[in-house]
Amino acid sequence: MPKMRAVDVAVAILEREGATQAFGLPGAAINPFYSAMRAHGGIRHVLARHVEGAAHMAEGYTRTAPDNIGVCIGTSGPAGTDMITGLYSAWADSIPILCITGQAPVNRLHKEDFQAVDIAAIAAPVTKMAVTVMEAGQVPGVFQKAFYLMRTGRPGPVLIDLPIDVQLTEIEFDIDTYQPLEAPKPVASRAQLARALDMLAAAERPLIVAGGGIINADASAELVELAELLNIPVIPTLMGWGAIPDDHRLMAGMAGLQTSHRYGNATMLESDFVIGIGNRWANRHTGGLDTYTQGRTFIHIDIEPTQIGRVFSPDFGIVSDARAALAGLLELARERKAAGLLPDWESWVESCAVRKATLQRKTHFDDVPMKPQRVYEEMNKAFGPDTRYVSTIGLSQIAGAQFLHVYRPRHWINAGQAGPLGWTMPAALGVAVADPEATVVALSGDYDFQFMIEELAVGAQFKIPYIHVVVNNSYLGLIRQAQRGFNMDYEVSLAFDNVNSPELEGYGVDHLKVAEGLGCKAIRVREAGDMQGAFEEARDLMLEFNVPVVVEVILEKVTNIAMGAANIDAVTEFEELATCEADAPTSISLMSLMA
Repeated sequence: MPKMRAVDVAVAILEREGATQAFGLPGAAINPFYSAMRAHGGIRHVLARHVEGAAHMAEGYTRTAPDNIGVCIGTSGPAGTDMITGLYSAWADSIPILCITGQAPVNRLHKEDFQAVDIAAIAAPVTKMAVTVMEAGQVPGVFQKAFYLMRTGRPGPVLIDLPIDVQLTEIEFDIDTYQPLEAPKPVASRAQLARALDMLAAAERPLIVAGGGIINADASAELVELAELLNIPVIPTLMGWGAIPDDHRLMAGMAGLQTSHRYGNATMLESDFVIGIGNRWANRHTGGLDTYTQGRTFIHIDIEPTQIGRVFSPDFGIVSDARAALAGLLELARERKAAGLLPDWESWVESCAVRKATLQRKTHFDDVPMKPQRVYEEMNKAFGPDTRYVSTIGLSQIAGAQFLHVYRPRHWINAGQAGPLGWTMPAALGVAVADPEATVVALSGDYDFQFMIEELAVGAQFKIPYIHVVVNNSYLGLIRQAQRGFNMDYEVSLAFDNVNSPELEGYGVDHLKVAEGLGCKAIRVREAGDMQGAFEEARDLMLEFNVPVVVEVILEKVTNIAMGAANIDAVTEFEELATCEADAPTSISLMSLMA
């Protein structure tokens, strides 16, 4: 049996498991691992500027394609603690990433050694496994178990902490005898699915709520096929957006307090039966549960048994992988259709289409400074169905979800539950690494953009081009809007007179100069008429220089975006609503039914 260092074993296993893209920063306690990667040559690596950024890059990479698992690497102590936000956002959204940290020698762990911290204990609440490997002989098994856990049940992240002496210890290992563990997936029984269809057949106004579990299971095609076979409208969650194309006749809009459509909420409230697949009934989707559940029958299908009943008790729960459940439902539904046993819900579908065509928000404003709604209208014109959007949190993300269009799975990439400021930029870099041929468009408010702005240099250094749209109102816009309930506007303004850039007229940070200083290109836009030219210029600059391009749009400082405080039947609309096609020219249905 060949002998090799434990780190050489670990790197060989990464390649065998298909995890060949890493993001990270070397350091003294992880240098042996980097020496193994260098010797092996099969692991690609992007050098981040901040370890949290590396974790988010790994997330973006994982979220872009089925079976991707991004790897984040850092040294001991603060590198591990910097990873925690990335681990949390991955854990919250069921995203597998593997974080690897260096550590002090085993015999120094209890002696308060330099940068020795119990990172496994710190990371445990936001991982499927967090372990400090104390014996070199355990390295193969720990890595094997890590990949097994990341792929089993509800996906999620793992952290492996490697003391430096463990890394350097030689062990016997032969990669040719290594076999990844097969990850089992729960499968709904025929009897369970038959009961679900029986319950569905009794409904008059049924819906499918499509969650992120469908995208994780790579089952979007099965979802659309089932919806078409049954002729039932679909409401995707924020994490499931793209599982059915926005322009599909059965795409009924998103429901919720914030990232939702007027027609999506109206259709949810009109429904009498909901089958949720791969979703978790997030509070910003449901709002108040009394309003959300009243008068409706619920079935919940999820891969994680403890998700069933976690938020509210459904009328029937099924533990199953989303793809397996959809395949089983399709088989039974085909049999029933052939026997003439499926109800006809066409009148319900038509009523949903009317709501989609008529309950639109206005986007076509000509104000200067610009209203954000107009920015998304112009983005819809500029970017096509192949675009991969990346966003995180704030009014920019909420409005983006209300007005942009997504046509494919994994083309809306979003830190849905955790929503950490600063996530967008490194995640977009990870997405662009995973799919270098794609048009990747990141969307940030000015504060999200500033949080991890140093990662722009990564895009410049490693030639990772993408477009970053920054909607700048020099405000913590979402927090300012939330403070209305406290009758205050307190410590949320980012505005100041920049002595080096007086042309900003009080908008504070000069994002163009910062972006250019970090090796990227940048464009500033003040009027809607210049937006299309700016996007075209951004594409040209990306092609010419192969670096990120920032398109900053100067917004009016105070804009309130439609949202509700408690219930989905009480969303406050702060702006004018669309009353004709000209008010919302890039809406999917173009309000054609209003004529």
